[in-house]
Amino acid sequence: MLKIDAHHHFWDYDPVTHAWIDESMAAIQRSYSPADLEPILREAGIEGTVLVQVNQSPEENESFINIANQHSFIHGVVGWIDLRARDLEDQLQQLKTNRKLKGFRHIAQAEAPDFLSRPEIIDGIRKLGRQGYTYDILIKPQQFRASIELVKACDEQPLVLDHIAKPYIREGKISEWKKDMMEMAATEAVYCKLSGIITEADWQQWTPEQIRPYLEVALEAFGANRLMFGSDWPVCLVAGTYKQVVDLIEGYTRQLSEDEQAAIWGGNAVRFYSL
Repeated sequence: MLKIDAHHHFWDYDPVTHAWIDESMAAIQRSYSPADLEPILREAGIEGTVLVQVNQSPEENESFINIANQHSFIHGVVGWIDLRARDLEDQLQQLKTNRKLKGFRHIAQAEAPDFLSRPEIIDGIRKLGRQGYTYDILIKPQQFRASIELVKACDEQPLVLDHIAKPYIREGKISEWKKDMMEMAATEAVYCKLSGIITEADWQQWTPEQIRPYLEVALEAFGANRLMFGSDWPVCLVAGTYKQVVDLIEGYTRQLSEDEQAAIWGGNAVRFYSL
């Protein structure tokens, strides 16, 4: 069974650029590179990855594409681009030569709740789709309404929800988030990453049993054919090891058929990102 980690990061740590890595996340206030990740992947039996943007800059796109071209285990890159740029289509056309660049993401979780439903943002994401690029939706639950408007407006292009929309696992809240997950999943072009989950639980005391109800909602909403595994490494390290993240998803998906497991662990990522 092919295993793909559909969501991880690298960065050259800078306390100003990466101010979001505050003192509560001191464990990851350092740089991370392919040399740090590759042995962990081998140990976990992960054969390929998708490297996802951290900084909102074209310079990072170039850096990540170069890194991916130098390391065969990185099968795809999700970069960043200004969705409101007047020359967006020209920029996308110029990027076409970078075969490992698969899509884009914006840190929408840091924007106003209506950000993803704004006409200029929807128009920009449609332009991505027309040029064959995917879009990663990074939100918190309070931004679900705008995201649902977005996916309805872009109902035929590949979109993926990162981190199951960061539910309030630590607080045990699930009902409103579940309703929104079901509504978003009604648009069949939308996928969902089983990623960034343990960091939404209590970092010191989370258990698989506490997280299981949220995984069940994701499976009920999207089905096995629209879910993909992602580690969110190295962010996940504030709450657990890479192995713990893998073990969490392995433990949950063990109940599924071999075909369903194969889809979640690799097949869906390959199809969605054209890896």
